[in-house]
Amino acid sequence: MDAATVASAFKTAAIRAPDAIYCKSATGSLTYAQAAGAIQSLADELGADVQGRSAALILPNSKAFLIAYFAVLFAGGKPALINHGHPAPTIAKLLGSLDAAVVLSDHEQGKGTTRLLNDDLLGVLVKPVDMNGLIDPSTSEDIAAIMYSGGTTGLPKQVPHSNASIIATMERGDWGWRTRADEVWLPVAPFTHIYGFLMGLTNPIMQSGTTVIPERFQPDLIVDMLETEKVTIFGGGPPAIYQAVMASSKFADAKFTNLRICPGGGAPFPLDVHKRWEAATGLKIYEGYGMTEIAPISINTDEHGVKPGSAGKAVPDTLIEIVDLETGDTVLPTSEAGEIRVKGPHMMTGYTGNPEETAIALRHGFVYTGDIGTLDNEGFLTITDRKKNVIFVSGFNVFPREVEEMLLTHPAISGSCVVARAHKRSGEVPVAFVTLRSDVDAANIMAFCKHNLIAYKLPEDVIILPEMPLTPAGKVDRTVLQSSLKAQS
Repeated sequence: MDAATVASAFKTAAIRAPDAIYCKSATGSLTYAQAAGAIQSLADELGADVQGRSAALILPNSKAFLIAYFAVLFAGGKPALINHGHPAPTIAKLLGSLDAAVVLSDHEQGKGTTRLLNDDLLGVLVKPVDMNGLIDPSTSEDIAAIMYSGGTTGLPKQVPHSNASIIATMERGDWGWRTRADEVWLPVAPFTHIYGFLMGLTNPIMQSGTTVIPERFQPDLIVDMLETEKVTIFGGGPPAIYQAVMASSKFADAKFTNLRICPGGGAPFPLDVHKRWEAATGLKIYEGYGMTEIAPISINTDEHGVKPGSAGKAVPDTLIEIVDLETGDTVLPTSEAGEIRVKGPHMMTGYTGNPEETAIALRHGFVYTGDIGTLDNEGFLTITDRKKNVIFVSGFNVFPREVEEMLLTHPAISGSCVVARAHKRSGEVPVAFVTLRSDVDAANIMAFCKHNLIAYKLPEDVIILPEMPLTPAGKVDRTVLQSSLKAQS
């Protein structure tokens, strides 16, 4: 790419195809020229207040999200992408640690100045714009996105990515999922998630493509949109999404005439999902691997090879190594399982304000992923296990300690442990084991969870125990709890 910043990449796309449809949703569409006008209007409004400071985006996937993101960049600010689905207490804590100049949201937020924005309010922002007058004040080293990664210490960690990092990410995504002019993208993951960010915000602009935004994820709706919107790239994401689409009552009779690229990621794909999707559509799922800290890491491609069940080969200028689990220093031979570590030009530089977790994740110039995998003699990466206790729910990472700590704020709960249970649709789901200090039932605890957790972090079950099983060292024995779930299944 010639662009040095994400904002300049959008400007190039708008100059190249001003009358092309940039984004479309149930509320209507915007051309690149119209979007540029709205971006300029909002950037002018935000003005000097945002220059050099963070601005929080707390919006659902929408045209408003896209306009807000680029407006913050053109105003010289740093967009912080906070998941719209987080419960209010979590959002309040994230805002408290951000010191945002403004919050762009579809409803009032308790902390800071809120600029209300939604698709219905975009009309007043659209105005004619001189593309050459759309000035990008940022440099390649300025922050282009503050994203959030789950952590073992509770609240999601801030992961700032520079323009250079995001541009490198876009280039490597395009290396794997090569795009053409006139692409129509259908992203499903939240734009605040690294996968949704690539599929909805950044990579569509590389060829002045169109982003079609579903109002919600509903399998019948997605099948309809794949057909009627003539989608060419389906940003489906994790296997649970593909499984849900294939389970739609409309899927068997659907004709995806224009569809040509089906990326996958966020969780390892069962071979059965690959086989059923290709049998039904004639298309491969091009599975990849990545994380908020560095993405993509590897991708299956026609040009460089496809191996179902693997996460593909390393993207350009990216080194993947498998190291021993004990020290993380010894590089292991081909086909031997160990922790995956990776480095490349699109990796993070650290977690803001969190030197302890940064020191764990960044060592010897590598990002230590916490995942266990193997590399074969052809360079294909296969994810085999988890080093950490992370639970993968439909492509999202759920960190048990965060849920456990939340449970311990319930006045009746004295102990908690959250482990994974295999799930046909979601891959895995959390199950909470608790001990009590006073009488309460599981329904009460579930209601408490729903008030304090985003949907994908909710335990599927709450199991009340008289006491926790302990290891000889006095720690909760997760293995015993995990085994009890397997015995029940």
